[in-house]
Amino acid sequence: MGALAALLVSILCLGALGLGDPKRRRTGRLPGTGQPPVVRRALVAAALVPGIALAAAGDAAAFFVWMGGCAVAGWTVAQGLSRSSGRARR
Repeated sequence: MGALAALLVSILCLGALGLGDPKRRRTGRLPGTGQPPVVRRALVAAALVPGIALAAAGDAAAFFVWMGGCAVAGWTVAQGLSRSSGRARR
């Protein structure tokens, strides 16, 4: 259960990072400038803290579940927020 709670925290941070990405907002011609670097760094740190806590607790299995879940969540966020995700490929 600890791995799932840690994963949820990290997924929320990854989602916030994706939504506020300045390059994505600029290329998508979205309003606003995105998040400043200090906010992005804080979100990265917040996304990593649960994994560090799992590793420090010595729960290797939970750490690897968290790490794999973060990788899948990161790809899912990137795909979901991409400009071409809703278009049919020709």
